[in-house]
Amino acid sequence: MEINLDRMRNDFSAIVSFTKTPNHGCTRFSYSNEDRQVRDYLLLQMQGLGLSIKVDAIGNIRAIYGEEIDKPSIMIGSHIDTVENGGKYGGLTGVLVALEIIRVLKEEQVTLSRSVELIIFAEEEGSNFGITMLGSKVLTGKYGIADLQSIRNGEGDSAYDVAKRFGLDIESAEKDVLEEEEVNAMIELHIEQGAVLETLNKSVGIVQAIAGMKTFKVTLEGDSNHAGTTPMDLRQDPLSGAGNIISYIQRIAKTVALPTTVATVGKIICEPNMPNVIPQRVVFFVDVRDVETKGIDLVVDRLIEKLNAVAAEDKLQCKIELIGASDPVKLSSRIVQAIEETASEYGYNYLKMNSGAVHDAAMMTDVTDVGMIFIPSMGGKSHCPEEYTREKDIKSGGDLLLQTVIKLAVKRKKTNRTSS
Repeated sequence: MEINLDRMRNDFSAIVSFTKTPNHGCTRFSYSNEDRQVRDYLLLQMQGLGLSIKVDAIGNIRAIYGEEIDKPSIMIGSHIDTVENGGKYGGLTGVLVALEIIRVLKEEQVTLSRSVELIIFAEEEGSNFGITMLGSKVLTGKYGIADLQSIRNGEGDSAYDVAKRFGLDIESAEKDVLEEEEVNAMIELHIEQGAVLETLNKSVGIVQAIAGMKTFKVTLEGDSNHAGTTPMDLRQDPLSGAGNIISYIQRIAKTVALPTTVATVGKIICEPNMPNVIPQRVVFFVDVRDVETKGIDLVVDRLIEKLNAVAAEDKLQCKIELIGASDPVKLSSRIVQAIEETASEYGYNYLKMNSGAVHDAAMMTDVTDVGMIFIPSMGGKSHCPEEYTREKDIKSGGDLLLQTVIKLAVKRKKTNRTSS
């Protein structure tokens, strides 16, 4: 059995047209008109397969094939939302592969011992509210109604109100929390969003761990003054101090932390941001990630020490705020082994690897055994119009997931061997 690329090609073609930014990548935020168009398309496909469908309070879609089987399901899927001007593939690939797997199981009339459940998570990217994986956080009980009422977008609207306007029964959020015994295993297929698989010429990646992360907002306040008339020894320059700290963070991540540690400063705000004025205030954001908590802590401890030292030396006021955090997650050895055994059995050229990006799969580890399959991203491009994954890699990942699902959800008959 194998997935049908022609059907998937049709799915991609239909869904990619639902974007707010035609010819400028895919922009499809959760709870938008474009999101509704994709949902309508996918719900129609699911109804055609006779799936038992539920849309929960936050907008996660759960569709079960084999509803009559009274055992915890095997859950597969990902997300359909994008960042602004994002790529075609992202989480959508994992959703369409999962849909295609159910088509194949139905088409081949496979007898299941466990139901197979397609999950489409809402608001994974965090494009609306700046909080990633909102759908899976609500599904697993990490966020409740009070949290949704306090989380707000740039216009000041709460996640609670936005979901309600979208037609969701947001009041039932806490009733929709996934029970630990509902799902036997969850496997998410996703594009890698990096260049490791392509560089090593591997067709699939088997994820062992998902990095944890801490994100900080660092503020330095100095004394704004004229660039030409202020002697160097009288300056209180927060941008100079920020540059010192930022370059230090890079050195620490490379030389002192663990080989798996990464640290990034991707956003800087400088005020008044004039070419001939010493800045008054600089804000920058630090993103530290690792599959080991120790690596994150090493960078954070050194960051705080350096911040205080630079502030004292340059006579600056400083503040550091933790604005986001998630713990490193080890994926289930049972599911990793099942995927690896399947990959070996079918001759896949695979790599066991870690994920530096966070995924809904990480949120699910509290309630079930979780695995992930990566497929290559050409040039490592992701979250941009240039994002590209080859069809042959989609097929490799899709077929591997299909055979793994069969391994987990189909009861194997035992054969009695006799020696002559």
